[in-house]
Amino acid sequence: MKTLTPRQYLIVLHDVVAAIAAILVTFVMRFDVVQLAAKMEGLKLFLPIFAVFAAAVFFLFRLHTSKWRFTSVPDLFNIVRASSVLAVSLVALDYVLLSPNVYGEFFFGKITILLYWVLQMFFLGGGRIAYRYLHYMRTLQRVRVADAAPTLILGRTADAEVLIRAIESGAVKKIWPVGILSPSSSDRGQSIRSIPVLGDLSDLERAVSDLADRGTQVTRIVMVPSAMIPEVKPESLLVRARRLNLTLSQLPSLDGDAAVQLLPVSVEDLLLRPTAKIDYQRLEHYIKGKSVVVTGGGGSIGSEICERVIAFGAARLLILENSEPALHAITEKLKTVQSSAELLDRIADIRDRARIARLIAEFKPDIVFHAAALKHVPLLERDWDEGVKTNVLGSVNVADAAAAAGASAMVMISTDKAIEPVSMLGATKRMAEMYCDALDADLRRRAVPGETPMRLISVRFGNVLASNGSVVPKFKAQIEAGGPVTVTHPDMVRYFMTIREACDLVVTAASHAQGDGENRASVYVLNMGQPVKIVDLAERIIRLSGLEPGRDIQIAFTGVRPGERLHEILFSSEEEMAEIGLAGIVAAKPVQASLDAVRVWLATVEQAIERNERETIYDVLRAAVPEFRGEAA
Repeated sequence: MKTLTPRQYLIVLHDVVAAIAAILVTFVMRFDVVQLAAKMEGLKLFLPIFAVFAAAVFFLFRLHTSKWRFTSVPDLFNIVRASSVLAVSLVALDYVLLSPNVYGEFFFGKITILLYWVLQMFFLGGGRIAYRYLHYMRTLQRVRVADAAPTLILGRTADAEVLIRAIESGAVKKIWPVGILSPSSSDRGQSIRSIPVLGDLSDLERAVSDLADRGTQVTRIVMVPSAMIPEVKPESLLVRARRLNLTLSQLPSLDGDAAVQLLPVSVEDLLLRPTAKIDYQRLEHYIKGKSVVVTGGGGSIGSEICERVIAFGAARLLILENSEPALHAITEKLKTVQSSAELLDRIADIRDRARIARLIAEFKPDIVFHAAALKHVPLLERDWDEGVKTNVLGSVNVADAAAAAGASAMVMISTDKAIEPVSMLGATKRMAEMYCDALDADLRRRAVPGETPMRLISVRFGNVLASNGSVVPKFKAQIEAGGPVTVTHPDMVRYFMTIREACDLVVTAASHAQGDGENRASVYVLNMGQPVKIVDLAERIIRLSGLEPGRDIQIAFTGVRPGERLHEILFSSEEEMAEIGLAGIVAAKPVQASLDAVRVWLATVEQAIERNERETIYDVLRAAVPEFRGEAA
């Protein structure tokens, strides 16, 4: 048994004293002076034995382990159970004493035991409830001091209670809740932990004004998860709150292991469908103890993958990055994480075939995540040869190095622009997909019976919010500059996903691919819901900034840029869909080219790059990807 802490010794002492007090008070209340005097000798003999027995019962029900300031219904129910065991024990003892050979009559009696049962629960629970109340009052005094912000909570009372309890416990500080606005009609006129529901979400301005008239100046709003769903139009709430000059925070969803904490309300929180649910236990089981390589590890996607694999328990991580500042930044960030993982970082360009092969061979990875790429559509239309060198030849270098080093899996990050591509970005990424798919099939064909061949798969991303070069930071910067916000075309639509979703998709795809058996899906895509109109996105971000589109900030249409199309697609009509049994993720088996055919195309590409023959490059891309409609300028 573990040694008790001083606090637990005090709890045990309190409970034993409470048990003795309950017996004494019961006898005083139940019997007159004469009856009490007659029972006193027996009581003196009984009490020490009962105290020891009561202590054993309290230990059995672990009453000493609960913290009094968090006393709750389960704790009180535990007290009821312990008191009931003691009361039933007294009933049994009373019947033993009834025997003519022992005492000859009831020592307690049923009414006495019933009264004791009630008093025992009161003495055990009363101290705990009183302690919790005193702590609660101290907390209220603390949060009502000058630096605690009078706060309105927006959302259903069930969500609001989580935040209020966190404030009471001290987990969330400098917040003083003065009212709740709930979208649920059943919450109206109610109060939660003494915090009144002042109305629905449409009453924000009235509630702030009424509280100000009563001397409480609301300075902050906290939006709980039920206030962030699309049905309640959270962007409207944010605009109104900002016009009232109120500070905005959110209480994120507490699914999984998230702690109760307040975060700033971010534009990204309101752009998407509910985020995809990921089986993190599966990902941890897959990554734990493995050696992992991440190329492009200093980029917005690569750095997040590095953080995720460290969080999932990778034993070793090698970060490859050609940008010195980016490599330094992610390495320093990972060093602050409490992890036993061995961390290595190397400056390396994936276009340097010999260096990439040597570094990966020396590291001997289990898994390679290939995130290094050039991805800006208009820039690659202009600098097409750089796109080919990095996205095609660089990806070939990484895939070959991973296979030669004996890796069990490689995941290449691709794009939805690789399907029926009209841009150099899409075509180069599609050709990289084809090489990985062809090499995957070749390794499987050459595997000896009983051997598990390496898997090479691709994961197609939509537009990743807040990643480098994405549209949301651009819109924010344009709004801060006073506008205009530039949109290429009023009908332009895109799929969106968060960085966290993107990186969890990468790891999930790898975990599935290695156990795929005969199914052999080779392309994975997150179910991103319906595509979003870029102009609608721009208007929403303007409103979230407390401004009106067309009045405060203009939207200018600049025309479709080279390599862009109005609508993105996720799968080709010729790709066979594969049911993989993972919620929120779909997969496909693309039409395969042989590895020999792909290598012939690659050899031609390398020669054309050396001679700067753009037309030849485009001819090869059209031969390899017949649906590619790009034209050499």
